[in-house]
Amino acid sequence: MVKNAHPPRGGSKKPGANGGKKPAPPPDDGLDIVFSNAKGDLKKKKPEPPKAAPESSTGKVKTTGAPAAEDAPKKPDTRTLIGGASWTGKLPVNLLSEHCQKQKWERPEYNMSKTSEGFVASIVLRAVNQKTKESRTLPPFRFPKSEQEEIAEPTALEARHFAATYALFRVSSMKNLHMMMPPKYKELWKGKFQELKKEDENHGKGWMYSADPFQTAKEREEAAAAIVKRREEAEKQRLKEQSQAGGPGRGLLGSDGRNKGWLRAPKVDMSVRTRREVERLIRQNSTWNTHGTHLDPRGRSAVVDGLVNLGFRQSHVEEAIEICKDREETLEWLLIHVPEDDLPKWSLPENYTAGVSLASGNLKREAAIKRLQATGYALDLCEEAWESCGSNEAKAAASLQGRLLQDDVDDIANRMESTELDGSWSPPDEEEDVWLDEQQVLASIYDERFVSISPDVCTILLQPERVKAVEIKLLARRPLGRYPANLPILAIQAALPAYIRLAILKQVLSYAKGNLLGEQMIFNIVDWLEHNIAESIANPGRLSEVSFATVAGEAITPQRSEHRSNRKRARRPVNWGIGQSVSQDMLQQWRAKQDTPVQQRMLAVRQNLPAWMLQDQIVDAVNSHQIIIISGETGSGKSTQSVQFILDDLIGREMGQGVNIICTQPRRISALGLADRVADERCSNVGDEVGYIIRGESKFKEGTTKITFVTTGVLLRRLQTSGGKAQDVVDALADVSHVVVDEVHERSLDTDFLLILLRDVCRQRKDLKVILMSATLDAAVFETYFRGVGPVAKIEIQGRTHPVQDFYLDDIVRITGYNGHYEEEEADGEEAQKHLSETLRGIGMKINYDFIAQTVAHLDSELGSIAGGILIFLPGTMEIDRTIQALRNIPGIHALPLHASLMPAEQKRVFQPPPRGMRKVIASTNVAETSITIEDVVAVIDTGRVKETTFDPQSKMVKLEEVWASRAACKQRRGRAGRVRAGNCYKLFTRNAESKMLERPEPEIRRVPLEQLCLSVKAMGISDVPQFLAGALTPPDTRAVQGAIHLLRRIGALDGNELSALGRHLSMIPADLRCGKLLVYGAIFGCLEACLTMASILTVRSPFNSPPAKRDESKAARSAFGTGQGDLIADFRAYEQYSNFRSKISFRELRGWCEENFLSNRTLEDITSNRSQYLSSLKEIGFLPLDYNNNYPSSNALNANNANDPLLRALVAGSFNPQIARIEFPDKKFAATSTGAMELDPEARTIKYFTQSDDTAESARNDRVFMHPSSTLFGAQTFPSGTIFVSYFEKIATSKVFLRNVTPVNAYAMMMFGGPIEVDTHGRGLLLDGWIRLKGWARIGVLVSRLRGMLDEILAKKVEDPGASTGIVGEEVVRVVRRLVELDGLDR
Repeated sequence: MVKNAHPPRGGSKKPGANGGKKPAPPPDDGLDIVFSNAKGDLKKKKPEPPKAAPESSTGKVKTTGAPAAEDAPKKPDTRTLIGGASWTGKLPVNLLSEHCQKQKWERPEYNMSKTSEGFVASIVLRAVNQKTKESRTLPPFRFPKSEQEEIAEPTALEARHFAATYALFRVSSMKNLHMMMPPKYKELWKGKFQELKKEDENHGKGWMYSADPFQTAKEREEAAAAIVKRREEAEKQRLKEQSQAGGPGRGLLGSDGRNKGWLRAPKVDMSVRTRREVERLIRQNSTWNTHGTHLDPRGRSAVVDGLVNLGFRQSHVEEAIEICKDREETLEWLLIHVPEDDLPKWSLPENYTAGVSLASGNLKREAAIKRLQATGYALDLCEEAWESCGSNEAKAAASLQGRLLQDDVDDIANRMESTELDGSWSPPDEEEDVWLDEQQVLASIYDERFVSISPDVCTILLQPERVKAVEIKLLARRPLGRYPANLPILAIQAALPAYIRLAILKQVLSYAKGNLLGEQMIFNIVDWLEHNIAESIANPGRLSEVSFATVAGEAITPQRSEHRSNRKRARRPVNWGIGQSVSQDMLQQWRAKQDTPVQQRMLAVRQNLPAWMLQDQIVDAVNSHQIIIISGETGSGKSTQSVQFILDDLIGREMGQGVNIICTQPRRISALGLADRVADERCSNVGDEVGYIIRGESKFKEGTTKITFVTTGVLLRRLQTSGGKAQDVVDALADVSHVVVDEVHERSLDTDFLLILLRDVCRQRKDLKVILMSATLDAAVFETYFRGVGPVAKIEIQGRTHPVQDFYLDDIVRITGYNGHYEEEEADGEEAQKHLSETLRGIGMKINYDFIAQTVAHLDSELGSIAGGILIFLPGTMEIDRTIQALRNIPGIHALPLHASLMPAEQKRVFQPPPRGMRKVIASTNVAETSITIEDVVAVIDTGRVKETTFDPQSKMVKLEEVWASRAACKQRRGRAGRVRAGNCYKLFTRNAESKMLERPEPEIRRVPLEQLCLSVKAMGISDVPQFLAGALTPPDTRAVQGAIHLLRRIGALDGNELSALGRHLSMIPADLRCGKLLVYGAIFGCLEACLTMASILTVRSPFNSPPAKRDESKAARSAFGTGQGDLIADFRAYEQYSNFRSKISFRELRGWCEENFLSNRTLEDITSNRSQYLSSLKEIGFLPLDYNNNYPSSNALNANNANDPLLRALVAGSFNPQIARIEFPDKKFAATSTGAMELDPEARTIKYFTQSDDTAESARNDRVFMHPSSTLFGAQTFPSGTIFVSYFEKIATSKVFLRNVTPVNAYAMMMFGGPIEVDTHGRGLLLDGWIRLKGWARIGVLVSRLRGMLDEILAKKVEDPGASTGIVGEEVVRVVRRLVELDGLDR
């Protein structure tokens, strides 16, 4: 900005100089800044005043020398016209010129046009590449035509400055150049131009505002060229495929381009026997429209029209849509129930003929079955009847007719048993006369239309009304029983669909049964048919009415399963009545206890805590507010005293009966420790007045226990399993008076989730009190969050700590004398600093256990006879174990571990004094930061490390990763050293490292995948998950939530917007979704132990080591265990052998075996530990009996298929879905041998692998990937039988995109456990999970889809009653599914 204005331009002489004859120079108008090809080409206009002189690029005025009329008014100069009278800064044209010069672009070119509204200018920019000398010209920068009426300027000069401003905005909108512009253009920049930019960005035109428009233009040209090239290649491929698809056929691979991707699709088939078995199972047991939903009339009409257009009969579609919920289910119903001879051609396999069976060599049998089938009965039913009736055609026909009429089965059997077994049945003379008499009469009546095949069988050609195009015959056979007391056995022979023939037959038999029994009836039957057959053909009735005879499986009336609720028994609301008998008894007992010596001693201890001084304030705050926040350092007594203050106050007011306080803790050890401590302070036993509930263990008496310490997950599980509606969450806390959420500052995922629920519950239950407790004084964020519920009370409890002195890594090195250093050495000396740097590099950034041991030895020596423990903070259990091993060589040290995985009895050892003459050293994870208080700690060693839950994007796996702790966490650790006296904190990191730590940890909801959280939200009956999570203390990214929901649908945890049975199980298993899915499948399919092990391997890592020097030997050892079954199966078999050896050979031999096979003994132990945790989780949710073990009586059923590799591979693939790659094999090659042509195995390099594109916009595209060299399938030429896919656990992008932890699977494994199956209505096959193409019969896809639905029903029953058996039908479904994936749909 110009500070001082320059003097007026146009000369220093006054107007009257030289007698007033010489005019003043013309004013400055800035025209020479305009770079135009029309120099001096100014048209003359009669009324125009004299032209202003142009302004040069330097800002000086060019004078033309032409005198102006003395009386002409003086025009304003350019600066005044553009910027106003007081403007002294730069003008837009100058700013654009300077910008182009800085960017080394050519001078801008202005193009002017005049409209009816005024002048409009545009600008062209050019640039020359200094290396290639290539010149690039951009399209003109024009303001949108729709806005030009508003921006037209009255003069060309103003139009140029406007254009300059717009061009500057286009290339510098991210800068604040408008601050240097005149007011008018500053407003345009901030207003109109910004609006236009936002609108362009919304329409995908953000590229228009690039700072380097030349580079952007180049990139867009290259992208457009790539699109054109891709289209040309696609067109070439289409033409190629079209030429290959020529020849005879049914047009499955039509020539309109729709066949792309189907030509090389693998084929899927199902044997006849297997298909019949699946059809029977589905027809007998499958349910339709599970939730009882119905389409609206418009939607119903659209579905009917659409399916009729696909070739189905309208009556069939209308029948199906009454039963089914939507178009997809209606299509499935039709493909299953419509007889094959009436299905649209696109739904049948190529060259398929309905009802044709392979010749068996028994001509008599084939001829009889063909005659029976001509009636319309299904082929499999005819074969079944022929076999069951001892190859007697008459009996078989009678059996089929009885099935059609749904006659009593026992009655049919009795009539058959009354006949002779050899089939030479002879009727009584009287009956024979009646039958033969009628035959003679019929012959005379119908003449040539009557044909007698045998004395017992005849046919009559019908002449029905209004039916001329089809020849219809009636076949009549003498019944097995007495005639005419029994109906004759009839058949309709005509070129009509089977179900229509059967429908006509059933109608006429029903008419005869009701009206003609006891008299000769064939003539009346013919008469009825000739009068009514046309109507029967037009309206044959419902498919379900003749389905008993069209399929082998007995049809049943479609059932809709009732949606059973998981609601537990109703909880009794809190009773706040005063002075009830229970409350009075509690008061008397409490008063009596106060005078006991034990209670007096406990009170004395409690009164020394800082929280005791604020007892009245805490009680008043709880009584007068619904939300209370209590902040205080660990050890202040907030966790142990606050709950007692509340309870004692209500007992004293005779309201004790209604008290039910639940206090959540982030860790098991905290819940156990606090329950013990509070129970001791109240002189009661744990489980009476004070109790706890943790995963797998509880001490609690309903109605008696008033304070219950629980882990956060336990309370969430209570809310999650409360039912299926949002109100159920409120009802689940109906009997709870106070909820205390401790350690809210840790911001764990469970805690943030619980806070959302509690805030919603508090809005409906005003009597529920919520107390939040934090070890840090950051209550403001929680106060803001709960302010909408009502006023929030805040209480701060001052800590009771002694001074703590900090020592950093360099200090500790000198103090301990590590690596030759000494305490008095000169810190500033060059040699000392060099030596110190080398030592610090030697220690490294990782944990140095020798250095920790030396530090502990120094502290023990320094403390001498002073009592007090040493607390070491470590990131995980492995580091704790290694530290304790390093401390074993130090005399007088009593080393103890402390972490959440320890048994409660082991955890309690840290609170006990050490043996006489020894010093207690506790190696702990971050559970000792805030959750518990160890009173006798005087020194802390802090590694500065912690294990946090993180998400690995390569494996898409939730993992615990070691990271730097936050400064807030380190401060908490430091405070542990000042509990009993002044202490020291030894930080095993430098001051510089501490300065780079985060101030406080990132909330877990922001750094972990949200699939499990979204699943838990859905399990609580909350429909709008994104809206619910938007109410979190720190809301997650909306796209992350939508991505999580999309993945839940793909893995089968969600069915539309509803939680599936599998999803309910996964929501209750605290494991990665893929591992949880594998565990559920293992329990259902009888391979529990195998799936437990594989899930644990996925959670830990592969047990195989791969030393760089022996990488090939290691891979060979792993492959030997896998035998081509994939990486995970190889790891499982190795662990299985290790587990068997562990109990049979010595530890030394076992270790040698592990080394020989490149197995890590430590990793195998971690896998064993993880198996135990998963087993406990399955027992906790009731999926397994509590006393389950390998020797459990039912373990045989649960583990009968542990050795079934095809089944295990299928379950692994189902668990990993959608992480699937398809295999594309090369064309087959053959070699001539003495015995004929032999197929050659393809070369490994010719086998290609493809995955679905990671780009959501290109999800239909397949990306090529490669097998990782570490995989056992790298270089594989052959795979297990039927393999056409591989599942993978990790996808890594380096020089190429590689797949790791790969398992080969067949088509049925993917169809049974993969994504949704869609039937391609063009007849090309099946589409799996939206991208995998399979050539196959549409009915196969529907049958598999229904089987999956039945499997989901089995899982739903397990949710209702986890301990119950799957039942006969469930076992049959599991058996059929297992057989399909084992044999790839075949019979062998």
